[in-house]
Amino acid sequence: MLLETGKSRTRGENNDARLRLVQGRHNPLIKDLRRAFARGEATDDGFCGIEGLRILEEAIRSGVKFRAVFFSESAQVKARRLLSQLGARTETLLLPDKLFSSIVPSDTPQGVAALARWPQFSLDDVLGKASFGPLLVVAGVQDPGNLGTIMRSAEAFGAIGLILGEGTVSPFNPKVVRASAGSIFRLPVVRAKLSGTIPRMRESGLHLMATSSHKGTPLQKARFELPLALFLGAEGAGLMRELLAEMDEIIAIPHAPKVESLNAGVAASIVLYEMARQSDRLGGSGNNLP
Repeated sequence: MLLETGKSRTRGENNDARLRLVQGRHNPLIKDLRRAFARGEATDDGFCGIEGLRILEEAIRSGVKFRAVFFSESAQVKARRLLSQLGARTETLLLPDKLFSSIVPSDTPQGVAALARWPQFSLDDVLGKASFGPLLVVAGVQDPGNLGTIMRSAEAFGAIGLILGEGTVSPFNPKVVRASAGSIFRLPVVRAKLSGTIPRMRESGLHLMATSSHKGTPLQKARFELPLALFLGAEGAGLMRELLAEMDEIIAIPHAPKVESLNAGVAASIVLYEMARQSDRLGGSGNNLP
């Protein structure tokens, strides 16, 4: 027992030694983290600002690459927990609480943040997998919580990826990352102009479908056969008429007439579940999706 206690103390001391105290706001890494959070976009070298203990753990589990990981002084217990999971070459910085809080977007920061980069994909990457699961096309969804929810449900129900069209919130927005609960690190996501993307989908033989709040094939009667692409429109306004005119089929989710429309994230989740159920990709327990 004494020997084990000694080992634990040594391990903790080694972790503490990895933390580099930085008190100045003009440090280049701090500037990059602040800029990434403020813009909701990746830095010039492709790193995104992410925040929160659970998100950091999901990023580590998903094999995400880190440029630097930041901890507030009051979060040193969390730091010790994460340092043992981070590669020895990952730079780790310790910031005063006030400085840390001035950088991150959260009103109640958990004291953990990072500059992280995960794999990026091309349109060819997702079209090449269209026979293995539905492809989601998001057009004009501006609420980061909705987009993060769509990503989470897409991974849960076996979608092979997302295409984000014009007017859609950035996938690097910290609120999108948080709402995705880590799915963004593993799910292929592509940003593209839809006018040039639809012809490519047709060349690949995809059946183009869209959701509607009012008219269309009732969800329970729809048949989802791969390869297909499901188009999701903006909150409230739905899919633009120009895009609706390109669809092969419109799917309507039945709901009470007093409700004008469903939340974009909820609508996507309902349709994705039905797709998975029909294809038997739920596997009974729901754990056998690809």
